[in-house]
Amino acid sequence: MPERPQALFALTARNLPHLFPPDLLARLRARVDIDPGLAVGGFTGPRVREVLSRTEILVTGWGCPRLDADALDAAPRLRAVLHAAGSVKGFVTPEVWRRGIVVSSAAEANALPVAEYALAMILLTGKNTFARLGPPHPGRAFPSDGTGPLAGPGNHGRRVGIVGASRVGRRLIGLLRPHGLRVVLSDPYVDPAGAARLGVPLLPLDELLRTCDVVTLHAPDIPETRHLIGARELALMPDGSVLLNTARGALVDHDALVARLRTGRLTAVLDVTDPEPLPPGSPLHVLPNAVVTPHLAGSEGNELARLGLTVVEEAERLLAGAPLAHAVDPALLERSA
Repeated sequence: MPERPQALFALTARNLPHLFPPDLLARLRARVDIDPGLAVGGFTGPRVREVLSRTEILVTGWGCPRLDADALDAAPRLRAVLHAAGSVKGFVTPEVWRRGIVVSSAAEANALPVAEYALAMILLTGKNTFARLGPPHPGRAFPSDGTGPLAGPGNHGRRVGIVGASRVGRRLIGLLRPHGLRVVLSDPYVDPAGAARLGVPLLPLDELLRTCDVVTLHAPDIPETRHLIGARELALMPDGSVLLNTARGALVDHDALVARLRTGRLTAVLDVTDPEPLPPGSPLHVLPNAVVTPHLAGSEGNELARLGLTVVEEAERLLAGAPLAHAVDPALLERSA
């Protein structure tokens, strides 16, 4: 039997059994020599340095330390980083690319639950669910016929504007298709032919904001997108519309959003905020037309195994000499969500 290449887990240890349940861990260990009892959160210490000196494949996840020159000098045989999570921006440095190390990410797999969350929130806000629930109290009762003044607008033909054709944005386009919703897209990096391939019209951002019942954000957090949605943009949105953010909090000017929400003309559903978490006194915690969830749209629970499966399949491709299916392109990394 050929010798298995040395691999090392560099991630938060408590996540390891969720990312790699027994069947997946066994499948991974059949391909690489990796110790499930060693999940490192730093690249120092004699034991870690000794394993790192032999490591060819680094299996990373949330909590991976930065791969700077010092760490890479300690791993002279390293040839691949397989990331069991989404973005690699937080730990992959330019030195990784300079040394010709290939990087793969499970961002595509992680995009699915985020898109599912967005779909769920779009459909729920179409029923005006959160406003109709109101704050919990012992005497709360609901009318049985659904004809009260807070009856929702419904979802048939509702117009949904997707800002950013990221992995999540593209997944969401597909998930929305069976629901009778009208979907449009705004993305400066997509041309009309590209939008046509996705099956959606392409609009300038202002026109999308003016004409959509729901605006859902899936753009990257880069200097050009900071406060992409500010006071001017919020004023363009129709009364009764919904702003949904599962991307990054900095895409929205929260002061402007709070001011707009206080008029009662808009609803916001935020899974990400700026700062994150919000401070205890934030008006977004108490405004009745703001729904804030604790950055839970991404993979959780048994969904994490989907990320581990991506890594196992990538390891199998790598060792078979096949191209990686989810290789990270450094040229596109900066503007990826």
